[in-house]
Amino acid sequence: MDRIPILDLQSEVAEIWDELMPKVENVIKSGGFILGPTVKNFEDAAAKYLGVKHAIGCNSGTDALVIGLRALGVKPGDEVICPSFTFFATSESVNIIGATPIFVDIEEDSFNIDPAKIVAKITDKTVAILPVHLFGHAANMDEINAIAKKHNLKVLEDCAQSFGSEFDGKKTGSLGNVGAFSFFPTKNLGAYGDGGLITTDCDETADLIRVLRVHGGKDKYKNEILGYNSRLDALQAAILHVKLGHIDDYNGRRRAIAGRYREMFANVDGVIAPPELDWAKHVYHQYTIRVLNGKRDLVNKKLGEMGIASMIYYPIPVHRLPVYENMEGFVPPKAEDMIVTNKAADEVLSIPVYPQLTEEMQKRVVDSIAKIISM
Repeated sequence: MDRIPILDLQSEVAEIWDELMPKVENVIKSGGFILGPTVKNFEDAAAKYLGVKHAIGCNSGTDALVIGLRALGVKPGDEVICPSFTFFATSESVNIIGATPIFVDIEEDSFNIDPAKIVAKITDKTVAILPVHLFGHAANMDEINAIAKKHNLKVLEDCAQSFGSEFDGKKTGSLGNVGAFSFFPTKNLGAYGDGGLITTDCDETADLIRVLRVHGGKDKYKNEILGYNSRLDALQAAILHVKLGHIDDYNGRRRAIAGRYREMFANVDGVIAPPELDWAKHVYHQYTIRVLNGKRDLVNKKLGEMGIASMIYYPIPVHRLPVYENMEGFVPPKAEDMIVTNKAADEVLSIPVYPQLTEEMQKRVVDSIAKIISM
């Protein structure tokens, strides 16, 4: 029986090959490979799609976070509030610039940072909140922004997994002071290599971001501050521009797949499917279920033996990673403050979800999970 992958990029490439190749050839023939008009055209299209004034390409999603934090004035010694149930790059970016991540527990339904737990973590060193729109589901930005406004904090959205996701009809990346996107190939809008994007409506912040991405200077040989070599390649921008034209279709197909999964899992005991919340438009970068009763690892293992790929995002919460064990100045959160985070790490399992996934393949996935759980 054919293997079912967690993601099938080859099918995606086949669908848009004839549209992609002329754009790629044009870039190669132009001889312009770094920034330039191809990148600018993509940035303008992305800004229009996301509903922001500025969209600025960079080298990766991690660079987008680091540069975004610096553009918001975060500096060594500051504290930034963020979730621990996320990829390491979220907190790593905070540490890279010398600030300290302060971890907050998550909501059980969305897997996103719990606004009700944020205020208790604010100190006189807190300067920003870094919510993550995990798995393609928007965080509760109304409550987060209200807290930020009351306490004079900046908000940087980690949109690495949420291109096209919405909160109350507005795209993620347009809801905070700055948004940071990743174009890693597995993302809903993915490049065929590394890439990232930083969004903002503030002209001054955008100017600083553009300076930071090219070694800290408006003029090539008049560097004003320490910056980065973080530029989006023209080849990647050309590919992303083509794929941007398909993103609503791709996300719509992901949402349809999620709807079918939800129906199929309704009668499977021991599995909790991700819910659809009224205020969020989930784009399912990952379709992540919770497997109860300690059977998650068994399901993960047996699915692999059956030819069905599944992934555990994330088996170790960030605050428990080895990097923080002996980090000077880092005080780990108490276990009782991270109950939902630790529970999610033990239960979550991401199963195949991509636009080309068929209903027949989905049924095989769900039937296999039900069979394993009943063992």
